[in-house]
Amino acid sequence: MSPTAIRYHRGMGRWEPNAQGRLVQAALLLYVERGFEQTTVAEIAKLAGLTERTFFRYFADKREVLFWGAGALQELLVSTVATAPESEAPIATIRSAIEAAGATFQERREGSLLRQSVISLNTELQERELIKLASLAGAMAQGLRQRGVPEPGASLSAEAGIAVLKIAFERWVNAMGEPDLPQLIRDTFDEFKAATSG
Repeated sequence: MSPTAIRYHRGMGRWEPNAQGRLVQAALLLYVERGFEQTTVAEIAKLAGLTERTFFRYFADKREVLFWGAGALQELLVSTVATAPESEAPIATIRSAIEAAGATFQERREGSLLRQSVISLNTELQERELIKLASLAGAMAQGLRQRGVPEPGASLSAEAGIAVLKIAFERWVNAMGEPDLPQLIRDTFDEFKAATSG
């Protein structure tokens, strides 16, 4: 998709709804077309039909456009862990949480793929992504500890879940056709289980 696909926003008033979504879409399109480093906040705001001031109302900088959903993702993972049946094994609880995250990515496939294509070309963004994944693992481990799962089991389960998500996501991004991320997550968990069974 080229930036011209959203040029119609230029005539919209600056108080039109979904400013954040328009900024994200404009940024992703420009990052893919021009590169992350070469794209300015002014260009993102202009393409979205908004002002730079509006951009900074939603995002601290242009990197944040790629990571703004991390809080909602963490909330989804933690709430899934918190509401799992008490009798469920820690790794099964984490599996449910990771599958829920996968379903969210699947719903936003095009945006997820564009985002990943930008991150894969920039070392700084890759490091930021790894920090985000570590934070998600830490949050899930804390959720397991609150359920009474002792260490190191809580951290091992959470870290394994993030590793599965990372590998399944890479398979999803690189697969031909329209693969189903939740199914890839299930398959990858099964492969993990097979690889670690005695």
